[in-house]
Parts: sequence; structure tokens; C-alpha cells
Amino acid sequence: MNERKDLTVPAEAAATDKRDTRGVTMPAVDIFEDQEGISLIADLPGVSKDRLRINVEADVLLIEGEASVATPADLRLVLGEMRAPLFRRAFKLGQEFDRSQINATLKQGLLTLRIPRVREAQPRQIPVVAG
Repeated sequence: MNERKDLTVPAEAAATDKRDTRGVTMPAVDIFEDQEGISLIADLPGVSKDRLRINVEADVLLIEGEASVATPADLRLVLGEMRAPLFRRAFKLGQEFDRSQINATLKQGLLTLRIPRVREAQPRQIPVVAG
């Protein structure tokens, strides 16, 4: 009845079970548009700059990030059920956007991408000359 159960995972069991069972989380985004382009703001809590990847291939913008959970160095993990989430979101970019001029900033878990329009696609007013 007073059976003691060890909560730690044996080293050999931990070494053989290396599969990643985390699911992928789609981060929430807000997209704002103006005449010069769009701004995309993505919520990526716990993701640092070195764990964030932003790629553009053909017409697809891909955002991938992995959050990290800080563990105090002086503590030993007894039971670990929390998994740091993997974030992934893809967007199709139209031909009117300049892929080579995308800017990215990450501040306190918020990623801001500025995606400008190509110069030819930006609206402009044509001056009329009286003659």
C-alpha cells in the first residue's frame, strides 16, 4: 500500500525516447496595410532571435520559431510535462511586394515584419500639366 514511485525518468529511458511530440502552434497575427506596403505583427511569446527563422521562397513567406522555457541551473527536473511550443505560419505574397526589402524586428515576443510594395506597384498621383 505504501509503494514508493520514483518520479524521475531513468537515464537509459530518456536517451532512447528522443522524439518530439510537440504540435505546431499557429501564432496570432495582425496585418496592416498602407500605400507603401504592409506591416505584419505576429505574437511569438518565448521566442528569441536565435530561435526564429523567417524565409521567403518563391511567393511564400514562412515564419518559424521555437519558444524556450528557462530552467534554473540549481534545480533538478523531477517531472517535465511542459513543452516549449513550435510556432509556424506561412503567407502567400503577391507580386506587388518587394521580397528583397522585408525588415524584421523582434521585441518582447512580438515580431514585426515590414513588407514594402515594389516601387511600380505603389499608388501615385499623376500630375497634370496644362498646355
